[in-house]
Amino acid sequence: MKNAVKMQVLSAFVLLGAGWLLAGCKSAPPLTSAQAATMIQAKYDQTPAQPFDISVDDRGMQIGDHAKYWVGTKRYPNGYWGDFALTPDGKKVVKLPNGGDVIQWRPESPNDPEYAIIVVPLVPSKLKARDVGDVQTVADQRTVTFTEDVSLDGLPDALQTIAHDPGNKLSTQRLATFVLTNGAWTLQSIV
Repeated sequence: MKNAVKMQVLSAFVLLGAGWLLAGCKSAPPLTSAQAATMIQAKYDQTPAQPFDISVDDRGMQIGDHAKYWVGTKRYPNGYWGDFALTPDGKKVVKLPNGGDVIQWRPESPNDPEYAIIVVPLVPSKLKARDVGDVQTVADQRTVTFTEDVSLDGLPDALQTIAHDPGNKLSTQRLATFVLTNGAWTLQSIV
């Protein structure tokens, strides 16, 4: 009889302990794609705008010439090399990485598809998040994949057109990781 009472008391303690344990384990709140997108964009909005490079190929040089960002000042005997000076209008929208104001156009052939120069817009750029995927659970974290875009807001139309030419990477696939902090999901990292 004493053993039966001891077993009942022990069972009661085990059940009571399991109840306390389960009561202390709260399930994580849900994290939606919309919430993830909001946190990612908030991070991007808090980050200062950064300058970015624009690769300018032959087509871009023609667009920039038509937009009067630069003008040819010297043509070389081979017929396809040239020097182009930034115009006053050009100096308002771009700078050259070397700090000068003359573009030295030196392709290997008249139709060299690989040749390009770099210009840096004077309007720095922010990043934007789009196409945020479904939230995935990885251990005690949540992850989402999304597309990160360089915002061209504030750039003149001609420079935006040049930025969309091949050689410029304006979008990148990223992975955001979220962790539970004080009962709420927070953005931990973007890679």
